[in-house]
Amino acid sequence: MVWSGMSNPANDTLTALEGVHVGHCSDLTGGTGVTVILFERPGVGAVDTTGMATSSRQVDSLEMMHPGVAVHGVCLAGGSAFGLDAATGVVRYLEEQGVGLDLAVARLPVVPTAVIFDLSFMDPSARPSPSMAYEACRAASSHPVEQGCVGAGTGATSGKIRGVLSATKAGLGSSMAEGDRGVRMGALVVANPFGDVLDEQGRIIAGAREGAGFLNSFEAIRKGEVRTKMGAQGNTTLCILVTDARLDKVTAMQVARMGGNGLARHISPYNTPFDGDMVFCFSIGDKEVHPLHLGVLAAQAAKDALLNAVRNARSLGGLPAAGDILA
Repeated sequence: MVWSGMSNPANDTLTALEGVHVGHCSDLTGGTGVTVILFERPGVGAVDTTGMATSSRQVDSLEMMHPGVAVHGVCLAGGSAFGLDAATGVVRYLEEQGVGLDLAVARLPVVPTAVIFDLSFMDPSARPSPSMAYEACRAASSHPVEQGCVGAGTGATSGKIRGVLSATKAGLGSSMAEGDRGVRMGALVVANPFGDVLDEQGRIIAGAREGAGFLNSFEAIRKGEVRTKMGAQGNTTLCILVTDARLDKVTAMQVARMGGNGLARHISPYNTPFDGDMVFCFSIGDKEVHPLHLGVLAAQAAKDALLNAVRNARSLGGLPAAGDILA
């Protein structure tokens, strides 16, 4: 496979890790899209699935009892279950590049895939397609990750207790955290939560809107307001963590769980019955670092990527972004 150069030393996003490439394809008319993460060196990883409304493909290869230990890429998309088809484009691209498990008769790319529900945002007939995912692969590079309303974050919104029309536009964000002995932990987050997103001071910066400000979903629910109508399941926050430290599946799972704490502290409420939250963690390096240290770095990186997803979003589809409300 031909890769487009070394990582940018000024890069503070996921692609600062050597051998990690990210590409997007966005449908700004339909309000959906695809993001791909490609690994030059196959990753070893796990996924912490805490959401009750998940939709995914080929994540069984990350289970503890599954013999697979090589992941060649990750596909994230909008479109709910319809978006799972996009993974076919990533598999086709990688196969053409000669990337995948050598099965003697063919090379089989392993591409775990997860999606968010964005069908209620703009055009419910818009579908992230295999051709879009293929184009995202062609666009993948080691340049700093484009953030905001792009790729899988095109249709992402935050704060839907009263429906998407009262939500705030969110998107996709990325970050990089550096720890002891130069170990790195990169993160990419698609922020599409049912709840609100809080900043470092605990203030709502994206969420359910009321009047010129925010409703405060946590307080509304505490007082008894719940949403039970169809469409309440239209949420999910997806997080990809990648490190240049050595991890096996067990330690990758622990780091993924700790990384989710960074999301839990800044999404309120988090892990609702309407969210399909998933945190993936992949190792592509050999640095020997304690998983406890990596877990703390993961929480920091996940938090930073989440907030970047909100702060880089812009108004789209009639919904204001954080910058419009807090300006």
